[in-house]
Amino acid sequence: MSTLNIGGSQIDTSWFLLLSAVLFILGTTGVLVRRNPLVILISIELMMNAANLALVAFSRQLQNMDGQLFALMSMTVAAAEAVVGLAILVDIFRTRDAEDVDDLSELRG
Repeated sequence: MSTLNIGGSQIDTSWFLLLSAVLFILGTTGVLVRRNPLVILISIELMMNAANLALVAFSRQLQNMDGQLFALMSMTVAAAEAVVGLAILVDIFRTRDAEDVDDLSELRG
């Protein structure tokens, strides 16, 4: 694997991929284990950031800007997802006091 030059020191790309994998596993665990909708949204954001880190690391290794551009587009989509998701959660919490995802599974008028 190639190394990345950060602040004058050389860091191997595998360290960035390892960090990305750990962040993705933490996000997946948060989605599967936690029942709070806000924590699930934060965990999804963590998973998206882990994928962006992997994209940027591969882009740096291959000396190609395509991965970084794709990561930028992914961050834009993640920001829009966070805004829409939080707006929906605020509306749900205003109308009913639901703190569990299982309480939100029934669509009542």
